[in-house]
Amino acid sequence: MPEAASAAATRATIGDSEFDRDTAVTPRAPGVYDLDLSAGWTIINAVNGGYLLAVLGRALGDALPHPDPFTVSAHYLTASRPGPAVVRTETVRTGRTLSTGQASLFQYDDEGNEVERIRVLASYGDLDTLPDDVRTSAEPPAIPPMDQCFGPEDGPAPVEGSSAIADRLMLKLDPATLGWALGQPSGRGEMRAWFGLADGRDADPLSLLLAVDALPPTAFELGLKGWVPTVELTVHVRCPPAPGPLRVSITTRNLAGGFLEEDAEVWDSADRLVAQSRQLARVRLG
Repeated sequence: MPEAASAAATRATIGDSEFDRDTAVTPRAPGVYDLDLSAGWTIINAVNGGYLLAVLGRALGDALPHPDPFTVSAHYLTASRPGPAVVRTETVRTGRTLSTGQASLFQYDDEGNEVERIRVLASYGDLDTLPDDVRTSAEPPAIPPMDQCFGPEDGPAPVEGSSAIADRLMLKLDPATLGWALGQPSGRGEMRAWFGLADGRDADPLSLLLAVDALPPTAFELGLKGWVPTVELTVHVRCPPAPGPLRVSITTRNLAGGFLEEDAEVWDSADRLVAQSRQLARVRLG
């Protein structure tokens, strides 16, 4: 069998992929879910914030009557680590077109005490019922063709230490935002890339929660190094993504007092803006 055909034959599908297995939650009681945070989505032993958002998003999608995340706001309280966790959800309001819920993820410390890692407030609806009318001044990011971009396999690891998440992503970075990898950061807070899951699974609304937080931090192009932990992250999902790779563009306009914002846009293969986000993150100066 030709290589391309073999790859297509083993392509993962929505509902049957590593991402789906690693974000799975098991109901224990009404609104309470057990899960195991996978070490496969870590950066320097910390679990990636977008992956955590997808886990909580899946639990809320089960608990609420509407299927799709419309807006999700998360506060990251303490660093999550691979291993057992529990998600507790609460339905705040249920309406005809939108339902709102909140969820918290807990783990246990060395003494067996529960520690809250992340708290989320979200509104869910049905993206397939939205009208097709679009009026926008937004334009897709200008990224070179994928074969002219570079992934983690083309150079050194983007951060010191482990970066297991890189093995689970198809990430091809725009060379114009790769100065940091050559020791020559541009000074512009920009990061752009083609994005997908390494096993070929197409994007869906839940995986968009991962996409907004999966690129290297814009802080790298500002000349900073090391972990950039998320303090708060809000994602707006605008429509179901078309099959094919996504394009992700992230910008930072202001770094002050050891904190920066990152504004992300996610575009699908049909040139539609399918998700937007803003996060506040902490950086280590000096």
